Amino acid sequence: MTFNENADVSGHGARRRGRTAAIAGGGIGGLGLLGVLVVGLLTGGDFGSVLGLLSPDAGAPGGSGQETAISDCETGQDANENDDCRLAAGSLALDQFWAGALEGYREPELIIVDGQTETSCGTASNATGPFYCPPDETVYIDPTFFSLLRERYDAQAGDLAQLYVLAHEYGHHVQNLTGVLQEHQGGGTGPESDGVRTELQADCFAGAWVGAMTEQVDENGVPYLEAPTRGQLADAMDAASAVGDDHIQEESGGVVNPDSWSHGSSEQRMRWFQTGYERGERACDTFAVPGSEL
Repeated sequence: MTFNENADVSGHGARRRGRTAAIAGGGIGGLGLLGVLVVGLLTGGDFGSVLGLLSPDAGAPGGSGQETAISDCETGQDANENDDCRLAAGSLALDQFWAGALEGYREPELIIVDGQTETSCGTASNATGPFYCPPDETVYIDPTFFSLLRERYDAQAGDLAQLYVLAHEYGHHVQNLTGVLQEHQGGGTGPESDGVRTELQADCFAGAWVGAMTEQVDENGVPYLEAPTRGQLADAMDAASAVGDDHIQEESGGVVNPDSWSHGSSEQRMRWFQTGYERGERACDTFAVPGSEL
């Protein structure tokens, strides 16, 4: 259990949008599921840097599909029992954390994707993976992505691991607000690249929130979240490891090629998550350290 059962999470603003489709089928545009998932994980779904979509002119305008409220998401118990509600409830705690840590913070939108939906950064689905779209200032997540992560990359993808993924994407929103994404838009690839530094900073931001996750409270003063157990922390670290560039290249049957890395190795991703968890968001300036310390 991650959320306090009696916490009031009804104030979230998450919405569901999309058109149900067979995203995880055998042939998507000539690619099998594994190929598409590898592409999604190698980009991390963070299309802003990969496709150059940091301006409102990029991609299709806005989103498509009918938006509906996330129903039956009122309490922490609901969040513990339902993936959609867990993500919606997590957004409340993340917004509260960053509102206190970053002056001028404004909340991103959170869209729970049902099948697929169009965004200013392209199509969101479980094949592309969770991602943050800067022009929309929106995080898009299809919760069925976590099932694919379990099946293809041997990750547990439990409750806290799912919240780690959400917190990583919120980290990109913070980078957008502070100008990091704009400054390092052409981040490139390689183990010391700005692209990798951007992703490791988002991992560190996620760890910083997990380290403070019991401090955010509802209107009645009830903490949204319980302190994570060792097992939950291990699961979150496992998720960070599963989407390391080297691990993805190994699992897809390819040669590990550090020059192509866009997110960092499994070891780097786990270490920067741990740095944030132990030392907070102020320790997350991945752009200030030499490459040998990444």
